[in-house]
Amino acid sequence: MAKPILFYFDFSSPYGYVAAQRIAPIAARHRRDVLWRPILLGAIFKSTGGRPLKEFGLKWDYSRHELARTARRHNFPFVVPQNFPFAAVAASRAFYWLEATDRGRAAPFARAVFRGAFAEGRDMSLPIAVAAAAATVGIDDAALMGALDDQLWKDRLRAETDGALAKGVFGSPFFLIDGEPFWGAEHLSEIDAWLASGGW
Repeated sequence: MAKPILFYFDFSSPYGYVAAQRIAPIAARHRRDVLWRPILLGAIFKSTGGRPLKEFGLKWDYSRHELARTARRHNFPFVVPQNFPFAAVAASRAFYWLEATDRGRAAPFARAVFRGAFAEGRDMSLPIAVAAAAATVGIDDAALMGALDDQLWKDRLRAETDGALAKGVFGSPFFLIDGEPFWGAEHLSEIDAWLASGGW
């Protein structure tokens, strides 16, 4: 069976949100699973010298325009949350806890977090907002809140972020398909073609 598509993202990444809307149908067309892998771009930027998109002035102005245009084209909502960029630590720890305890709800939870941020404009840095997103997919908020301070999930998130960096991941979204890297939501059509052709 073909290996899953590795989908690295930061929950605070608007382009990660775009990718989260589109990657599953692309993968399904080619009978691939998607392995969702939240990471912390802040930690990666410390190693790479990167900076948040919002700090780039004209580039950020263009990006907001492009993101809204892409959302209209593919018919999903898009807003920039007031607290942007936000710390995605709670959501990311919660994801790995959920993946380990109720794997089938992990991707729906991730979509709910993205939706809370970039469709509804909520401050998804707040544990209470993360718990609200979890509740929409039937996850007990008390259990989730308890997991957020568990050292196991703190260490897991750190290990996933460090492991992504070791594989050459430096931004969000970032995909690895059988070892082939693709960076950016604008490459989703190319990913589709790559999977269809077997590569070039």
